[in-house]
Amino acid sequence: MTYETLDTELVNALLNNGRSSLRNLAEELDVSVTTVSNHLSDLEEAGAIDGYTPILDYDALGYDVTAVMQLKVEGTALQEVTEELEQYEQMVSVYEVTGDHDIIAVAKFTDTDQMNDQIKTLLTDPDINESNTSVVLNSVAEGKQFKLESKEQ
Repeated sequence: MTYETLDTELVNALLNNGRSSLRNLAEELDVSVTTVSNHLSDLEEAGAIDGYTPILDYDALGYDVTAVMQLKVEGTALQEVTEELEQYEQMVSVYEVTGDHDIIAVAKFTDTDQMNDQIKTLLTDPDINESNTSVVLNSVAEGKQFKLESKEQ
């Protein structure tokens, strides 16, 4: 491995185990602990790594209802609505999109009653013109991250 590919290898090692110690990462990458620490700090400062979080199994935590909401929003209110959606604890993803709808939001709920209450609250927003909600039957891949390709020359 060269220093040019170290950042990529470091990110991939963290994807394998985000709880790896600096010492373990250094051993795995065959570099010094100081080198790992410096590169990790650089990646964090550049915003390439934005925190360290566990991968949750929402079903195991009682959030076994997933809803995908497609929303049409009043022209100039897009930013306001996305900021509002982001504040809801159940929203795990909020996207501004092209196509027939303006926003796609993915949310987790403990039951359909909680989901129904959330949808009814959203529909009272005068800036939301239309809503289409789909309930997920089976999660095939969720929160998936992928390993980066090395840029070795």
